[in-house]
Amino acid sequence: MNEKIENLLPQREPFLFLDEIIFADPGEIIGVKEYDDTFPYYQDVALAGKAVPGVILLESLIQCGGGGTALLGRFKKILWGLAAVEKVSFSGTVTRGNTVTMTVKNLKLSRRILKQTGTASVDGKTVLTATWLCVKLEER
Repeated sequence: MNEKIENLLPQREPFLFLDEIIFADPGEIIGVKEYDDTFPYYQDVALAGKAVPGVILLESLIQCGGGGTALLGRFKKILWGLAAVEKVSFSGTVTRGNTVTMTVKNLKLSRRILKQTGTASVDGKTVLTATWLCVKLEER
């Protein structure tokens, strides 16, 4: 998948938390984000060292879902707003140098509502699962 993420999402640095979408079809979207030394938002965690805040991991997962639907040609010109997050579960820590793989499944796609669920993992170990709902704000 060669489309630039900036062409798919309205977010820009330093608030763009998705490097690449590596697979997208109507049922599943897979993307990656590498949290390297240049990432500006690490927080110090006593046992883990420099860790990615959970809210940023969640935003990364949601950006993967939005970018994937845009890549598929669905709703590319719609500006979405996050309306609800449910069933969020953190089960691990992402630290400096980790690459996160995100897998998102589309639950409902319409011109007004986008509902998705997904997991984020590091080296095959799940660190986050969540379900979210976005609503249409405007056409761009």
